[in-house]
Amino acid sequence: MTCALYGFIFGLFIPYIARRFAKFMPATFAYALWQIVIPLKKAKKNISDSYKTLRKAFLWRSLMCGLITAGISYAATLNFGDVGIAWIVAYIWILLLLAEIDYRMFLLPDILTIPLLLCGVLVSAMGWGFVSPQESALGAFIGYFFPVIVSLLFVWKNKDAFGGGDIKLLSAIGAWLGPDNLLYVIIVSCLLFMVYALIKRQKSGAYGPALALAGIIVAFYFFGV
Repeated sequence: MTCALYGFIFGLFIPYIARRFAKFMPATFAYALWQIVIPLKKAKKNISDSYKTLRKAFLWRSLMCGLITAGISYAATLNFGDVGIAWIVAYIWILLLLAEIDYRMFLLPDILTIPLLLCGVLVSAMGWGFVSPQESALGAFIGYFFPVIVSLLFVWKNKDAFGGGDIKLLSAIGAWLGPDNLLYVIIVSCLLFMVYALIKRQKSGAYGPALALAGIIVAFYFFGV
């Protein structure tokens, strides 16, 4: 239950964090990190009023994100055991945050996707992840270059068929889940995006949320107890 409580608290802030990224992105990794740490000094005078405004604007969305994050976090503690559970929950939280950011901004920031990839390799090397270190490295490699090759087939029709952020996110998911499960991630994400497109009645949209949710679903399905 403790993990669920922390998940609920983190989920409450997901809409706000996504909005914060919208203030300074796109940006390089260094500039993004600088903007997260430094600008708080400039905002001290208006932080109370700003928080009240954000609280009203994001109240229901924050509650929804909090409940969803809490539920998935609790399910993770039941499905994945105690070994490396903190890292696995962090993997889930970052994917949920990335889904919200991409949904709002059509952007997957490097400041989240790259550390997610590196953590996947590190956790696997320490024996706390889902796959071996070799599978993690291969999954990251295939996750990056497979969509690049596929994009070349469609670049004549749509130069943004697969964005750079989507490629880095798929590579990060590959580092966590290994190469064997990447195909399932792609299939599930395509199905999720198709359902979303049908509901919204639109031909295009942010693909990152579908990838992030697929990365969580496949992890639960193939690595849960």
